[in-house]
Amino acid sequence: MSRMVKSGLIQMSLPITEGEGTIQEICDAMLKKHIPYIEEAGKKGVQILCLQEIFNTPYFCPSQDPKWYATAETVPGPTTEIMQQYAKKYNMVIVVPLYEKEQEGVLYNTAAVIDADGTYLGKYRKNHIPQTSGFWEKYYFKPGNLGYPVFDTRYAKVGVYICYDRHFPDGARALGLNGAEIVYNPSATVAGLSQYLWKLEQPAHAAANGYFMGCINRVGTEKPWNLGKFYGTSYFVDPRGQIFAQASEDNDELLIADFDLHKINEVRNTWQFFRDRRPETYGRLVEL
Repeated sequence: MSRMVKSGLIQMSLPITEGEGTIQEICDAMLKKHIPYIEEAGKKGVQILCLQEIFNTPYFCPSQDPKWYATAETVPGPTTEIMQQYAKKYNMVIVVPLYEKEQEGVLYNTAAVIDADGTYLGKYRKNHIPQTSGFWEKYYFKPGNLGYPVFDTRYAKVGVYICYDRHFPDGARALGLNGAEIVYNPSATVAGLSQYLWKLEQPAHAAANGYFMGCINRVGTEKPWNLGKFYGTSYFVDPRGQIFAQASEDNDELLIADFDLHKINEVRNTWQFFRDRRPETYGRLVEL
């Protein structure tokens, strides 16, 4: 018996840059640019859609400028409510990465998960926050405090891991143990040291845990920071670690793929990694 799912990933470049508009105008333009792609996904029957990291703002973390705090919003909040309308309109689950403001001075890198009837199911807060080589995220984000939740959506059990999280196998395993069938990793990553890891770590997580992953990256170069080229290459990978659909390096794009969640059972019945785990021997991992 098959359990087919049609999923979509949107990778996007910044439509206007600092100097071409105010902060609010930049964010409004980014949201507006996404809408036709979200509509296209809905019209093509996408059942689960994921957007890129802090999708409606620039990736402002190469700077350390407090003005970007103003782009944070409550989750749920204004942008979540807009996405709930599209989710309901198209019976489409949407994963919406946002800059979250819990209260003044308490800000997170977050992804809201909205079910196919428009219901807000909850959120994941990025747990691992980098502070290196132009990725000065600790200036903007507190580490997540919600663990590794899995959301029981209409079509699948969905987990979220955000960008730098992907370098840590521990949370990827926790998502598997918590029941995730698909894990989405919305990202903002540029060409350089981590590029070869882009197609290494996430297929490894998928294979080690026997689930599907949808991995999303931005495209283009964002001024004035010029951190480097966001190289796109968003992709889907199956529970055997095989990439089966991939977007371009340079273009704004909606990547759509159909896949059978029953393959999870097939793979786990062959590779019994969860059965053969030895958690009683792993205490050292959390003692250091």
